[in-house]
Amino acid sequence: MTDQQRVAVITGANRGMGLEMCRQLAERGMTVVLTSRDADKGEGAVAELREAGLAVGYHQLDVDVPASVAALYDFLADQHGRLDVLVNNAGAMFEPSDPADKDGASIFNTELDVIRQSIETNTFGALRCCMTLIPLMQKHDYGRIVNVSTGMASLINMGGGWPGYRMSKAALNVVTRVLSAELKGSNIKVNSVCPGFVRTHLGGEGAPRSIEEGVDTTLWLATLRDEGPTGGFFRDCKAIDW
Repeated sequence: MTDQQRVAVITGANRGMGLEMCRQLAERGMTVVLTSRDADKGEGAVAELREAGLAVGYHQLDVDVPASVAALYDFLADQHGRLDVLVNNAGAMFEPSDPADKDGASIFNTELDVIRQSIETNTFGALRCCMTLIPLMQKHDYGRIVNVSTGMASLINMGGGWPGYRMSKAALNVVTRVLSAELKGSNIKVNSVCPGFVRTHLGGEGAPRSIEEGVDTTLWLATLRDEGPTGGFFRDCKAIDW
């Protein structure tokens, strides 16, 4: 099957790296479904891509809400009958996002509710999407799942500050490993990616990487050949330590 026959879903895609992933996958010929929690912003992003002649559709999605994820499954099954690529890009940092505000982001200054919300969105949200949507992939024994993580989740390089973000993304890496192990023997591959420090809403204008550079490894993992890796953690298309 060619890229022109594949269907891709990108979560949290109305701006930044999610939007760029939609653009690049659509440019490869895939049918792309852009999702976002805010319908107005998502539909505006889709209109922008369609003006460029790209085949991009829209479906509202709140990864924190089971019924919303179930509705996405129904839409994909009814409209496309398949799903080939899932990029779990939706996520948030609920602690102060300023890298210089280490005191504000300290674990001693972070409420447990903030950590719970981080895990609910960054970990459970992605897991919920995987658990709900992988059965569509299994119908055709093909799937490429990319969980957007961060180097801040690497246990070997673990530091202080931003505990909710670190813990939730480290747990997301566990989701990657568990799913890849349980899908062993199939042609459904699950990997985590660290895009690096990117000039997005979260990274800020001072970040060293462009959005295009930030999605490069995600694009590679989303379009892996059958002999490609699964259950790995990658940056710049190379494996990095968990």
